[in-house]
Amino acid sequence: MTSTSTSPQAPLVSAQQFRDAMAELASPVTVVTTSDGRGGRRGCTASSVTSVSLDPPLLQVAVAHTSSCHEALVTSREFVVHILADRHRLLADRFARQNIDRFAGTGVTTWPGTDLPWFPDATAAFRCLTHRTIPVGDHTLLVGALTAVHHGPAQNTPTDVLLWYRRSFHALT
Repeated sequence: MTSTSTSPQAPLVSAQQFRDAMAELASPVTVVTTSDGRGGRRGCTASSVTSVSLDPPLLQVAVAHTSSCHEALVTSREFVVHILADRHRLLADRFARQNIDRFAGTGVTTWPGTDLPWFPDATAAFRCLTHRTIPVGDHTLLVGALTAVHHGPAQNTPTDVLLWYRRSFHALT
């Protein structure tokens, strides 16, 4: 089998065409948090989170270079990825906004034994050591090695999962 490649300088589709087509791909909504090393809490909403490896357990988060928490996330030693449920729509929206205290009034605490911001009622949360950062286009892939996993409330069902689809939040019905 042979493969052909095209020059990365000559995209076949525009950024807007790609964005419009990707809006048809439903993605789970997460909030990624870290400590900035100076006692500050940082975090953002992310829908580009993927498992990478089972052995060792790794996941990746794509963080836009324009994100206000990009620098803190790519330079942090560890971070937490929270999978959100439909009941977390306001939290997801809050962490997608700019120029506000994203953590105010959210019920955030710290992961036991760390200074990492953590939402214990998330559907699931993954504590990660930064394994690798990989600049790719206008994002940085943040690869995390899992050091702990927390499962949220047992009453979660598939219809509770919060999804990003066609540029808005949805839940299965």
